[in-house]
Amino acid sequence: MRRVNADYPRVTPARGSAAVVRRLAVPGGLLVAVAAAFAYVGTVDPNEPGHYPACPLLRYAGLYCPGCGGLRSAHAVVHGDFGAALGANALAVIGYLVFAVLWTVWVVRTVRGRPTRVDPGPALLWSLGALSLVFTVVRNLPFGGWLHP
Repeated sequence: MRRVNADYPRVTPARGSAAVVRRLAVPGGLLVAVAAAFAYVGTVDPNEPGHYPACPLLRYAGLYCPGCGGLRSAHAVVHGDFGAALGANALAVIGYLVFAVLWTVWVVRTVRGRPTRVDPGPALLWSLGALSLVFTVVRNLPFGGWLHP
């Protein structure tokens, strides 16, 4: 049996529409920031030279990093061209989708008053690192030209 310290009473989530709005402040703020970033990239075309800095790894080593083409991919997503988005950076498009799903789960749990805990664990983190490494290596090999931005 778990003992509860009398000095620290159990806190229950507040109920009511004002409490829900307060709990949605952080996910809402994050959504506004991401939407503003996508709006900026959608407005200022990364395909035009001079608007964004060049990738240092591509400029100095001639290698595509896992993020190369990410801005062009975001620009294409904003304009609804998902084929071009996948062609610019397929890993970034998967990242956009994962973010959308995780954000939606976060909002639903927040509205229901349930805590949201993010604890990916080492296996998932190593897997994501390995996926990123394989993506980077394959896109820089001659047969991985279809992954070039």
